[in-house]
Formats: sequence, structure tokens, C-alpha cells
Amino acid sequence: MKRACFTGRWQPPHLGHDWLVAQKLSKGIPILILVRVLPPDDKNPLTTEQVVEILEARYAAHDVVIMTIPDIESINYGRGVGYSIEEHVPPTEVGYISATQIRKCLSEKDDSWKSCVDPSIHQLVVKYLG
Repeated sequence: MKRACFTGRWQPPHLGHDWLVAQKLSKGIPILILVRVLPPDDKNPLTTEQVVEILEARYAAHDVVIMTIPDIESINYGRGVGYSIEEHVPPTEVGYISATQIRKCLSEKDDSWKSCVDPSIHQLVVKYLG
């Protein structure tokens, strides 16, 4: 069975990511999440292992496979490869969400970040970023 593939940093996963994944899950299409392996830094404070743990907790009840990949320079494809490239533009209610802002709120002890992250992973986000 083919899967819809999503590649990213997920630093941390938030409701914007959930909306994006739901575009395929709601159609019964299983998901493949590829987590880029990056050394932790200011923009990527979570380790790859922490990101995978959070994603596994978030999507445990769904048909989602999570894998890690080396960091990438670009995504490329040739013609007639058997899959499509699709852009999903999120609605306003989740389009504004930024993992950077979530990390900033956490560092400032501002709990407003909680409205941007699924409650099922709040504890892990605080554990690793709080």
C-alpha cells in the first residue's frame, strides 16, 4: 500500500503538522513521516530520538510509520515516478502556528503554546523543551 510522505524537522510537532497529516488520514491514506537527522542547535533543540518519541506518542492510534533519514539538501524527482507532489495550504486557525514560537513560549514559561500542540504530547514537549 502506498503512503503519503511528510518530511521535516518536527521541532516540536504541533497542530499545523496534525492538520497536514489529517489531510491524508481523513481519506484513509496511511502516512510515512521522515524525520531529518540533525544535530541539536538553537533551531533544532530536540534530538532525533526525542522527535521520534514524540511523533510515536502523537500518532500511536493512526496508520503512521515514522523513520529517520540523513539531512537533505533538496527533494527531487523525475518524470513518471508513480507519485505526485502535493501542496496543502493550511487554514488560518493552524497556518500561523510556528514551532519556533512554541519553543520561545516554553523558554519564557508562557503556557500559551499548549493551544498549538495536541494534549497527548504536552508532557513530552515539556520534558524535552520545558
